[in-house]
Amino acid sequence: MKCIYCGFADSKVIDSRSTDDDNSIRRRRECLNCGKRFTTYEVIESTPVLVVKTDGTRQPFDISKVKSGIIKACEKRPVPMAEINKLVNDISKKVYNRLDQEIKSKEIGEMVMEGLKNLDEVAYIRFASVYRQFRDITTFADFINNSINTDKK
Repeated sequence: MKCIYCGFADSKVIDSRSTDDDNSIRRRRECLNCGKRFTTYEVIESTPVLVVKTDGTRQPFDISKVKSGIIKACEKRPVPMAEINKLVNDISKKVYNRLDQEIKSKEIGEMVMEGLKNLDEVAYIRFASVYRQFRDITTFADFINNSINTDKK
């Protein structure tokens, strides 16, 4: 690692520890030439995943959008934030573990629905009503009846 003070290309690591968010490593270094100390951060470089929308456009995967949708569905429900965060992390892992650079928005929506179904039934129905874009009450009632019948099997 190049020293920021004298430009010397060699340094030694004095201390290493993970950051508070556990997404990077903080390294305290000492230059082998001038003896001054400096800090570097090491992070995992990830390849961006693009979300293919229903209209064919592509945009970068943004887990905060997923989290926002889940929080809206769980609003005024007895769902702990820790459970929401766990679901968000699980979905993020699934998306990145696919090793594909593209994923359809429909697949992400299905992951959210599956997670909400196990988390809170009302939040699941709320999310489904927006995600599936029910046109009328009959379609909505059919969805609820199918969900009930599927759970009984």
